[in-house]
Amino acid sequence: MSEKFYVTTSIAYVNAPPHIGFALESVQADVLARFYRQSGKDVYFLTGTDEHGAKIARAAEEAGATPEKLTDNLSGKFKNLKKALNLSWDNFVRTSDQKAHWPVAQEIWNMILKAGDLEQKIYKGLYCVGCEAFITEKDLVNGKCAIHQTAPEKIEEKNWFFKLSKYGKELEKKIKSDELKIVPESRKNEVLSFLKEGLDDVSFSRPSKDLKWGVPVPGDDTQTMYVWADALTNYISGYGGIKAWEKHPADIHIIGKDILRFHAIIWPAMLLSAKLSLPKNIYVHGFITVDRQKMSKSLGNTISPFDLVEMYKGADAVRYFLLREIPSSEDGDFNYIKFKERYNGDLANGIGNFASRVSTLACKEKELEYKKSSLKYVELVENNLNNFSIDKALVAIMDLVRYGDGIMAAEKPWDKAVTEQNRRKCLSALASILYDSANLLNPFLPETSEKILENMEIKGKKIIVKKKIENLFPRL
Repeated sequence: MSEKFYVTTSIAYVNAPPHIGFALESVQADVLARFYRQSGKDVYFLTGTDEHGAKIARAAEEAGATPEKLTDNLSGKFKNLKKALNLSWDNFVRTSDQKAHWPVAQEIWNMILKAGDLEQKIYKGLYCVGCEAFITEKDLVNGKCAIHQTAPEKIEEKNWFFKLSKYGKELEKKIKSDELKIVPESRKNEVLSFLKEGLDDVSFSRPSKDLKWGVPVPGDDTQTMYVWADALTNYISGYGGIKAWEKHPADIHIIGKDILRFHAIIWPAMLLSAKLSLPKNIYVHGFITVDRQKMSKSLGNTISPFDLVEMYKGADAVRYFLLREIPSSEDGDFNYIKFKERYNGDLANGIGNFASRVSTLACKEKELEYKKSSLKYVELVENNLNNFSIDKALVAIMDLVRYGDGIMAAEKPWDKAVTEQNRRKCLSALASILYDSANLLNPFLPETSEKILENMEIKGKKIIVKKKIENLFPRL
């Protein structure tokens, strides 16, 4: 029986259509899912949409729609990323799903209640609708939320509270020891620094008279579950339930840095309270700016992944830019000039040109010797992916292509002055490098990989190139 590997994205908040920030997260998760499938593991890849909370209710009201209609529309757009970006997820969870999600969210609530970690009290403080989170004065910059640049609302209401403070020391121990591993190290240190300050108990519900759009608190029809208390349980509800999680919890949650505290503190504390296993890794990526500016609707600079895919005639060019240009665990910048440079330099003149030149020469041979000359690069790719350094893994593959280009330039197998023996030796090396590059590219650029590999065949120790591979990436 194959070893299991369970990877998730965060679930996207459906107050706006998808932009390239979530596209980045989706393709990062897809690379890992495809890589571990390729290595023989039984992969489960989960994504979905977070559909409850005050922000959704208000967005629906402003749009003159019901929350159901708004979330159906926007959730559908996120689901359509599967085809647009050639994603390979196994399930798409929606938190508004009353059959699949709600019972699990309520079951975990009851497990936390049974542990004695939920109590009712009056909450008086600040609430940021943009974050869907209760915040403190120390989270503010000039009286506004540091992330959303809006003043929080002052709220006084009776809520259920989760005894988060009870789990600070245990969380610190598990994170320090990497039992719950947070990548990169800078994000791990950020969480540990936050834990050192001490944790406060957190409100886990809102009065249903003020917030009807959400999962009802079991046994208390006056309260609606706080959006994060509900949303985080998607990793269990979308996976088949509590028994499935206990057999094999998530190997990796891929998330943005803005929701790190929820995933590295609240989520594992909920699991500890419910006496459930913790995820193994939390991998944190940065933000994408556009021309060095934060993406925002007000600036009109949000980039649609659907538009990019249409503009560049397919998913692979978009996947390549996001995975190569944006550092895997840091902030990165998007602009159309850089996109064109990457496309022409790495794709058209790189792998596209290499595949075309090698196949043109090699297809004239009946068969060539398959040479395993790429092992160093294979090892680099595997090591980087196992450490979640996706951009570095892709650099290693492109280095392999450049290595092949170097052999071609030095040996000139088309030159009539080259002996038959040396020409075949060179073409064997080049065809082998092309084959290995295509295999390594499969998790990153699955369509490109498939186009190359369907034109090549390995028979024992022989490699056959069937015909010329037409230019995979026409120059822009």
